[in-house]
Order: sequence, then C-alpha cells, then structure tokens
Amino acid sequence: MSQRIAVVTGGSTGIGRHLVGALAEAGYRVAFSYHASAEPAQALVTHLAAQGHDVLGLACDVGVKSEVEAFAAAVIDWAGTAPDLLVNNAGIQTWAPLLELSEERWDAVLRTNLKGCFLNTQVFGRAMADRGAGGAIVNIGSGCNKHAFPNLVDYTASKGGIEQFTKSAAVELGGHGIRVNCVAPGAIATERTAEESPDYEGEWSPITPLGRVGTPADIAGPVLFFASEAAAYVTGQTLWVDGGVFTRAPWPYR
Repeated sequence: MSQRIAVVTGGSTGIGRHLVGALAEAGYRVAFSYHASAEPAQALVTHLAAQGHDVLGLACDVGVKSEVEAFAAAVIDWAGTAPDLLVNNAGIQTWAPLLELSEERWDAVLRTNLKGCFLNTQVFGRAMADRGAGGAIVNIGSGCNKHAFPNLVDYTASKGGIEQFTKSAAVELGGHGIRVNCVAPGAIATERTAEESPDYEGEWSPITPLGRVGTPADIAGPVLFFASEAAAYVTGQTLWVDGGVFTRAPWPYR
C-alpha cells in the first residue's frame, strides 16, 4: 500500500484518530479533517511524523460545501492525486427526547453526520472518477442504522440516512470503479462514550454476546478490509462491528 492516499474526516479524536494511525501504519499517506480540535490534531500529526509517517491535518467544517471543497483541493495538492480511500467518520451526537429536541440541535447533527458524508463523498468521489483508477469509500455508521435509540432521534435519523446513502452511492459510483460500504460500530470505548456513562463497559459488556465492549482498533480492521483488494467485489454493504449486540433479540427466558 506504499504511497496510497487516504482521507479521514473527523480524524483528530476518538475512532477517527485511531483510523488515521492505523491507515498510516498500513502504508497510506493520510490526510484528515478536524473541526474544533486543533490541538489534538497537531499532536496527532507530530506523533505520526515522528514515526516516519506522512500525515496532513486540516481544519474543515464537513457540513459546509465551500470548506469541503477547499479541504479537498488542499489534500489533492498535497498528495498530487485524488485519494484511493475516503473514510467518512466525522459525526456528533446530542441527547434529548423527541418532544424536547431543538431545531438547532437537529440541524447540527444532520448537517455534520449526513450532509458531511454527502459533501465529502461528492467532492472526493468526483476526483476519484476524474482520475479513472477507482477507489473506495467507507462510511462510519452505528447501531442506529438498524435500531431506534431513545433520546437520539437526530443521531438515529442521520445514521439511518447514511445506511441508505451508502447503497445509493454504491450504485451510482460503481461505474467509476468506486466501491462504497459502511462500517457500523456497536458499543466502542472512546473518550466520548466514557463521558456518556461512568461505567460504559460495565453496562454494555453483559448484553454483548462477545462479553466486552469494542475498541477503536476493532473498527480499523474492517475499514482496511473494505479498502483492500480482498473486498474488490464488495460494495453497498454494511458490516456490523458490534460483538453481536445488535443482532441479539430481546428474549424473556434465561
């Protein structure tokens, strides 16, 4: 994979940060976007550069077309070519019951999670198509792709939208040799989920068939698979990386 180019949106923290590192270790030159976390972004670039990796971090609001276009232009100028891989990872989450959710929060979540996925896919997909050498796009979904989560109506709507967007994009971009798939994580231990619950692992592990919560490293392998030649004939699919938790049906008997 030497000198292949990968782009990760929302790459400075959480799962995105780990994906940037995993892709760099796999031989990619990696560009990533961040929004409000400039300090972690620079720390990540410095850390990976010290290991000999070529990484670029740029500020970009993924929900603003002009910023996405400027980000893509800077990435292509840095790389000298369109990317081989785009990972649409940027996302935010708010907590509120449906009847109390504000319009502003709804708009922010849909703009970042779903519109951001659309804009980056459109801009980088165009560049991949113009290059004429195919490519891979991996969208990061959620258990919300499949199930409705309470107090997360905006987040659930955005991730459900990503599921269908993945399929539509796969159909339309297939003629350009561009494959589009989705990785849908379950309960993953990150900084954000640690804030979500003080005993996140203790709450999710007992209901997960594999008996543990996931880590960002558990997401990297499936992303690398979808990016690889091993998945050359796979597109429009969602891979659940959840330890079986969202496959397990409610069951009243012990």
